[in-house]
Amino acid sequence: MIVVTAPTGQIGSRVLGTLLESGEPVRVIARDPARLPDHVRERVEVVKGSHGDPDVVDEAFANADAVFWLVAADPRAESLEAAFVDFTRPACEAFKKQGVARVVGISALGRGVAKNAGHVSASLAMDDLIAGTGVSYRALTMPTFMDNLLWQAESIANGVFFASISGDRKAPLCATRDIAAAAARLLRDPSWHGVADVPVLGPEDLSQNDLAEIMSEVLGRPVRYQRVPLDAVRAAQLERGWSEAMARGMADMMAAKEAGLDNVEPRTPEATTPTTFRQWCEEVLKPSREW
Repeated sequence: MIVVTAPTGQIGSRVLGTLLESGEPVRVIARDPARLPDHVRERVEVVKGSHGDPDVVDEAFANADAVFWLVAADPRAESLEAAFVDFTRPACEAFKKQGVARVVGISALGRGVAKNAGHVSASLAMDDLIAGTGVSYRALTMPTFMDNLLWQAESIANGVFFASISGDRKAPLCATRDIAAAAARLLRDPSWHGVADVPVLGPEDLSQNDLAEIMSEVLGRPVRYQRVPLDAVRAAQLERGWSEAMARGMADMMAAKEAGLDNVEPRTPEATTPTTFRQWCEEVLKPSREW
């Protein structure tokens, strides 16, 4: 039995689909089971509720061999520790109580180098908490997701996208489809043990200006990159209802990325995943709306 958290999100839904295609028995934790497609809901066990709830995870992890763990951090949380570490504490107790053998989690690059890196530092602290339970753990560690650009699709259609990174700084970025594929592969493999990071770096390092050029070519319209100051990033999150701590954490994370956080992991064949940014633009961004 494999348990999938966040089964309706970008990554979790793909992990779930791959596991079902391979015939694995799956249980999901869902706040709103109605968001699961009918054909999926018919094939899985559903535990309703939050995977931050002790009773929910205790029920969901019973007789489970492996768990896919993803924290969609509450943007209104009073602190980064509350959003990532405290949220995960009930699951860690349930891992031990229910004898879960393996956990695959979604995290970030930066182990050993991240200092005051906001959401990244909190993700790494969450990993340490899980690893401390004695469960075998694989933390998928990622740079920025290509799919985050979907949040700016309207702005891109108007010819511009925004971030706080220098336009010419090259860094890895990855597609959520490749993250999900890596997670599903590990969840189906009972042979690994111990604790380790698994970097998911995409196939190439690109700058924001590179992204603009590729999007312009694929969409057939000019797209330019505009850098915004970190204070503007923080202010934008506050306007969306984020807490001060979570908004500051986002700004701190982006400052760490500008300082090279995502570039410290060496690119190896094992860490290199297949989806190029051009391919992602053609297959995900372009079909996402009328351009």
